[in-house]
Amino acid sequence: MDGRKRGFIDVLFDRTIGWLLGFPPETCDYAVKGVRIPISDGLERFELAADLYRPILQEDSQPAGTILVRGPYGRSLSLNTPFARPFASRGYQVLFVSSRGTFGSGGEFDPARTEEVDGHGVVDWMRKQDWFTGSFATIGGSYLGFTQWALLRDPPADMTAAVITVGPHDFSRHHWETGALNLDVIGWADMVSHQEDKGFWATVRKWNAHRRVRPVLDEVPLVEATDAYFNGLAPWLNQRITRSELSDPFFKPMQIGEALERTDIPLLLFSGWYDVFIGQTIEQYTRLTERNCNVALTVGPWTHLGVLNSRLFPQTFDWLQAHLSGKIQSQRPSPVQVYVTGAREWRDLPKWPPPTTRYELHLQPGRGLSSEKPSGENESTSFTFDPRQPTPTMGGNLLSGGGSVDDSALATRSDVITFTTEPIEKDIEIFGKPFVELSHSSDNPHVDLFLRLNEVNEKGRSHNVTEAYKRLDPNRRPGLVALTLHDCAHRFVKGTRIRLVVAGGSHPQFARNTGTGQNPATSSEMRSARHIIHHGASDISRLVLPLAAEGN
Repeated sequence: MDGRKRGFIDVLFDRTIGWLLGFPPETCDYAVKGVRIPISDGLERFELAADLYRPILQEDSQPAGTILVRGPYGRSLSLNTPFARPFASRGYQVLFVSSRGTFGSGGEFDPARTEEVDGHGVVDWMRKQDWFTGSFATIGGSYLGFTQWALLRDPPADMTAAVITVGPHDFSRHHWETGALNLDVIGWADMVSHQEDKGFWATVRKWNAHRRVRPVLDEVPLVEATDAYFNGLAPWLNQRITRSELSDPFFKPMQIGEALERTDIPLLLFSGWYDVFIGQTIEQYTRLTERNCNVALTVGPWTHLGVLNSRLFPQTFDWLQAHLSGKIQSQRPSPVQVYVTGAREWRDLPKWPPPTTRYELHLQPGRGLSSEKPSGENESTSFTFDPRQPTPTMGGNLLSGGGSVDDSALATRSDVITFTTEPIEKDIEIFGKPFVELSHSSDNPHVDLFLRLNEVNEKGRSHNVTEAYKRLDPNRRPGLVALTLHDCAHRFVKGTRIRLVVAGGSHPQFARNTGTGQNPATSSEMRSARHIIHHGASDISRLVLPLAAEGN
């Protein structure tokens, strides 16, 4: 067989990692070789670099199936360990392809805008190879999940299954869905711009990347700061941070929502409650379920990177065994598995969300939160957001870091207001999307709202459960503003308190609202804004929780 076989150290490493990740025992050895895949996008021709992992089997045996993995982060140990080596040593052949313009692949890297045409080019080439098994499945997370959705806008007939982990189907929404630029894109640009650097100083730079890029996020105009920092290393970044309208034709190749209407293969979705793409994962599950597709969902208490764990890989392997090789019936006990934060337990469910009822908590004078409606008139609470000293990001749904954190310090800030219940008298479980209706006005039409649902423990420490962010329409009239928070599954334990956090920003997660209506990427002028939350008998503001029905 062509290719490099594993050595003794490789075997020992693979078996140790396979055990740690929850895979069953290995069934065979494998060999790996580099291949070049010719691609034509109608404008230019080039080759994509790839590694082909082939199991070494007895003469009368065939591979269990073909797995396709595509992404821009290389094919080194950190990526082939979770997405190639364990599957090759259990009978699957894996084609691992680097995206255009990365790690030896030709062409120019233009994130999320070329993956559809390149993906179909790879599949067309793969079908012509003598080792192809006649059908294939895809796996991978984050950007490697997006490449799967890119294929599924026009689903290949021989694609039989997919496992998509924290993978968006629309990258443009990650940048601008809230109306404010998600500054994650700048940190990500820094990472991919230097990911192929080698040597001691390159390693030091990666360790220090967050501290190096942070001053850029604080600068205005943002474009001047990013141009000076990247100095041509991320030529694709400028258009993403200056084009704020999702209807801009520039974003069309990044918007793969049609895949949710066209795919009809068994699909396993994996995510975390604190993942930056949790909203899109739930949307994927919901639409595919509405279409009666074979879709399963697992959501744990994880961040974007924390989802790569020993629960993901056994479920991925089981899904492929059932829907690619056909060797087993799926061992999955239920279509939906979610981790209930607060309760610290897993829950098997027939669907998401399970049946719930509305539980309303009304904002009260004195920053209280109660099921009773306020009786006084003309009650309000206000705060001032100053873009020169923006409200800081603390945990939450981030691309890097984030998660559930002690964010008690937010409640002490003058640019944040909180509304908190008395200690609850019994456990309260919620499943699904909480939402908030605020009777809101401001002295400046150019404002953002950041809302967060928190649990406050008996010691007074506050931890985030879920949140929402929105840049308000400057042409709106004063009145009710409705925001839907991210899905969650949480138990507020007896004796804790429920808190709603209201602020005018979350920086550097989102580009601050400068208060002028101008794009902060190109403008440096700033104006403060005073927010007023009305919560009297005639101007009711409320938090609505999806309360779990009995028996969930």
